[in-house]
Amino acid sequence: MNILFLNSARRGWGGNEKSIQLLASALAEEHTVILGYKSELVGSKFAITCYKLPFLHEADLYTIIALIRIVRKHRIDVIIPTKRKEYVLGGIVARLCGIKNILWLGANRPLKNNHLHNLIYNRLASGIIVNAHQIRNTLLQAPFMQEANIRVIYNGIDTRLLNASLREHKAERPRPEFSPVLTITAMGRLDRNKGFDFLLRSFEAFIRTTQRPAQLVIIGDGPLKNEYQQLALQLGISGQITFTGFLQDPYRHLISSDIFASTSISEGLSIALLEAMYLGNAPVSTLAGGGVTEIIHDGINGFLLNYGDQSTLVSILQKLSDNPGLLETMSQKASETVAERYCMQKIIAEIIDFCRTCPQ
Repeated sequence: MNILFLNSARRGWGGNEKSIQLLASALAEEHTVILGYKSELVGSKFAITCYKLPFLHEADLYTIIALIRIVRKHRIDVIIPTKRKEYVLGGIVARLCGIKNILWLGANRPLKNNHLHNLIYNRLASGIIVNAHQIRNTLLQAPFMQEANIRVIYNGIDTRLLNASLREHKAERPRPEFSPVLTITAMGRLDRNKGFDFLLRSFEAFIRTTQRPAQLVIIGDGPLKNEYQQLALQLGISGQITFTGFLQDPYRHLISSDIFASTSISEGLSIALLEAMYLGNAPVSTLAGGGVTEIIHDGINGFLLNYGDQSTLVSILQKLSDNPGLLETMSQKASETVAERYCMQKIIAEIIDFCRTCPQ
């Protein structure tokens, strides 16, 4: 099968782009996979045939013509747009070329019953791939959506890469009961949505109450990095915080970590969270979007809380810090859950099946 992914992100590298990159790389082992992109940062991370396109707006004639040429040159069977602007562009090109346009949707957003959403998500779309049942249920609230055209397919992770990192660095990870310092890790773009200010304030409250030494490692870059560094300084915890910046390979930090904290205001299903769980972190996450409740079962393989509930977050961190046995058990269960459900080969089989069977 010949597949064309579209990504019109203007700047930055987030979970959506990473999940597409992982999927495209895995699909390319047996299929022809092409990428149309806007940002040089995004394009540079894909080891497949890529085309830089302007993606100016939903009716960008230049991009439409360029996409038609790409479709014909590579005999594309399916277009998979990953952002709303591309949903329309991909739908127009698919209709003109007689191929399928399957939307990639990772956010839980209600669709108003209007002609525009009917056009984008129904008439121009052959199908929609979502990564959580809650997103699917939200879409089905719109009267024009058809149940058969929506498929829940979880984001896959590159277990081969993660296993290689585990083999290389696992000796650096002590068992929880022997670890002298509790390490909490968070990862993502340093913007308001990721809730790192909430995490920093909660961490400060936690270390005031715990007897165990602890550190917080924040992996990522973004527009609020300086603001968060200043907040850590004001809270008097800068000596226990490490801001690594963007890392091409963050896995060494995740392997040596005990707890992974995801404190977003709004989130799809975070690839960083899945990777951290697979690598043996006990996950603590806000209820940010539908996907997280389908992977974390509160109190069994991790903990869930509402965004901004500082007292609950502090209590969870204290409980894990005081109970190394609980921490280790949760870490193991978290890893097993991800290994069972998010294996990339399983995800690929489901995507190819949907691409072949959904109506044109």
